[in-house]
Amino acid sequence: MPDCDYCAESFGNEKAYHKHLKAEHEGELGPIDRRRVGLEGNDESTLSDAAGPIALGAIVVFAAAIIGYLVFFAGSSGATTPHNLGGVHGHGTINVSVLGQSPDFSTDQYQLRDDYWHFEGGNGRIWHVHGEGVSLKYAMDTVGIGVTDDSITFQGTTYEDSDPEYNVEVTVGGEDIDPSSYVLRGESRSPSRGQTSTGSHIRVVVTRAN
Repeated sequence: MPDCDYCAESFGNEKAYHKHLKAEHEGELGPIDRRRVGLEGNDESTLSDAAGPIALGAIVVFAAAIIGYLVFFAGSSGATTPHNLGGVHGHGTINVSVLGQSPDFSTDQYQLRDDYWHFEGGNGRIWHVHGEGVSLKYAMDTVGIGVTDDSITFQGTTYEDSDPEYNVEVTVGGEDIDPSSYVLRGESRSPSRGQTSTGSHIRVVVTRAN
């Protein structure tokens, strides 16, 4: 027979005792007794109820961070990503010279290095583009040459246009461009081997300043 801890009254069963606690002593009950009579949920349910909003909030924050990165970093750089392989078939010419050194793009190590942009058929002067969104930076990366709008990285050395010792030129068709965003399309006609294409001409050149 349970006795009430708050008023010493006795009851014939637990159900009657809990009813009494709830009706007569609601304001006096401690956390355990309040859960016992159903005035509060247990710790597990409380934590579970709280976990839902917390988890949802974390997901929202994470998604916002991803979107922010794409908009403010990837988007602001103007970088393009090659796509639609086979949707474009263009050609152009190229001249790469760094302090008098020029890679021989006609050799096997430079032939067909990438599906979207490459040299082929043993021709190291005429390049082929086979997709949309192929930037000059992407093209040069495929042959191991790093380019920005004011620097060239060749064989592990970076030459800055701001360095008074060097003249740095990264152009397409004689125009200064941003290599990350400038998209190569070239001439749509397919030139014969040994002939000069009339498409875009790339110049990646470093010379010593006079």
